[in-house]
Amino acid sequence: MPRFFVAGPLVAGEIMPLPDDVVRHIHVLRLQTDDTVHLFNGLGGEYRGRLVEIGKRAATVQLDQFTDSEAEPPYRVTLAQGVAGGDKMDWLIEKAVELGVSSVVPLTAERGVVRLSGDRASRRQVHWQALVRAACEQCGRNRVPDVAAPQDLDKWLDSLPPAQDGELRLLLSPRAQLGFASLPASAPAAPVTVVIGPEAGFSPAEEASIVDAGFVTLGLGPRVLRTETAGIAVLAALAARWGGW
Repeated sequence: MPRFFVAGPLVAGEIMPLPDDVVRHIHVLRLQTDDTVHLFNGLGGEYRGRLVEIGKRAATVQLDQFTDSEAEPPYRVTLAQGVAGGDKMDWLIEKAVELGVSSVVPLTAERGVVRLSGDRASRRQVHWQALVRAACEQCGRNRVPDVAAPQDLDKWLDSLPPAQDGELRLLLSPRAQLGFASLPASAPAAPVTVVIGPEAGFSPAEEASIVDAGFVTLGLGPRVLRTETAGIAVLAALAARWGGW
């Protein structure tokens, strides 16, 4: 069933115009009048709708039944990821959404190959947020994870509030204090934050700053994973351990 994200209120029984990006997608999929679609706005649940009119640049849908369905894991994970070069970051964010991440924080670091600031950082944030919405459409999530503005590691660490009771703050590192088996066997109620460095990793000084902010180092085994592999691996492992599948 075609699924589309629509920002703004959705009300059962109403006929409403669809935004331009959804209209373009409808044409790409060659949908027809009276076809059924599902719409969600990121606040939870989804609406079934019937396409009423389809023009070259506009389309309307009549909203029908609301279904209070969710596809969220029973835990909240923020992925703080050193920005990877090329299209690696796009791929990583898309897959992280499919694996149930709650939010993504792109980080610039001392050894990172990508530097983002000003307008360029704003454009990348908009681009990544669009990728998140598309991934939610594909994978069935009705709540849309947030992508923060790219920011310097030190600035992000300074902005963190004191850790809550039961909160897990994890730094993936080859020099790990903990193995994966040391993590709680059941999903924690408090937030979980996982920090992963860029391609060349964090510098020793950066790792020390992260640990000073309340993070413990976590290892995933004897093999050193690429940055775009590490995030996906840990999210999949957490899903298997904490019932996220």
